[in-house]
Amino acid sequence: MSPGNVSIQTLRQFTPLDGLKRENIAALAKKTEVRKINSGETLFKAGDSEKRTFYLLDGAVELSDEQGNTKLIRSGTDEARGPLSPMLPRRFTAKAVESAEYVSIDTDLLDVMLTWDQTGDYEVSELTMSQEPTSDDWMATLLHTKAFHRIPPANIQAIFMRMQRVTYKPGDVIIKQGDEGDYFYVVISGTCEVTRETPLNEEGIKLAELGTGDTFGEEALISDARRNATVTMLTEGIVMRLGKQDFNTLLNEPMLDWVEYEEAKKLVADGGKWLDVRLPSEFESHHEADALNIPLYFIRLKLNQLDKDVTYVVCCDTGRRSSAGAFILNERGFTTRVLKGGLNMSSLNEGTA
Repeated sequence: MSPGNVSIQTLRQFTPLDGLKRENIAALAKKTEVRKINSGETLFKAGDSEKRTFYLLDGAVELSDEQGNTKLIRSGTDEARGPLSPMLPRRFTAKAVESAEYVSIDTDLLDVMLTWDQTGDYEVSELTMSQEPTSDDWMATLLHTKAFHRIPPANIQAIFMRMQRVTYKPGDVIIKQGDEGDYFYVVISGTCEVTRETPLNEEGIKLAELGTGDTFGEEALISDARRNATVTMLTEGIVMRLGKQDFNTLLNEPMLDWVEYEEAKKLVADGGKWLDVRLPSEFESHHEADALNIPLYFIRLKLNQLDKDVTYVVCCDTGRRSSAGAFILNERGFTTRVLKGGLNMSSLNEGTA
């Protein structure tokens, strides 16, 4: 395999990527490149906290911890099907023992795509337009914007479900200075111009240009004030918008009840139950003793298997899928706690690669 974009077939070799719908794994493949590392070079070091997920395509790497324990991972083996040392901060240093090839995926993007994929209500293809940037471009950008960081993780899924797609032509005014705030916007494609009128310049002073992944409109919704600028399309474009009521409701909903690992263990010892919402392949690789495994996409179908008198400690690798699962259960009257940081941050993985 040579450096460049990775194929869908190649990504299907790995877990949990093999569980993604074709449209979603195709979108992921477009943003993933094959990279090379020479013998003796380091892929990552113990203690690193960069949110990247690494898969070994070819060759072999040695994982070593601070105690001197080592483990050889060779491509094509069962051990290489999963990500290399996914827990953060990383407990292992990965060094190539021969020339190797690998892929590195944005962990947040992967986790959100797994979350949406498993709900059964959303597919990347629904937002993919021909001759436009792929939908995951604006998704990835949005996940890293300060505006979106204010939104509780459990609500991200619901927000995307309620967004509406709107197409604009050059010169169309999306919001006008002085109007009441009504929507929160995300640019999918095209370019917008932000202008503000002043007593000395009624035509408006140009403040910024916005492109794919940029957001606007939240200030008026949060502050319940009038629009402080005008946003006009410079090109043909598409935006997603979320209504004021949905935006405020989802933004202001109480945060989920997060628990640390030690507290979670006490809850389970007192009669609670671990509820692991990852895919079966992830569950089989490691899980808490006596945990119940119901993948996120099955939650709504398996409600009759759950007991409303039991407190469920919902868990996944990072906390994002589990928070989405807990959100669904909480809406239906179940009592939940969410494992803070997920299993990758708990002591469950201590001493494992």
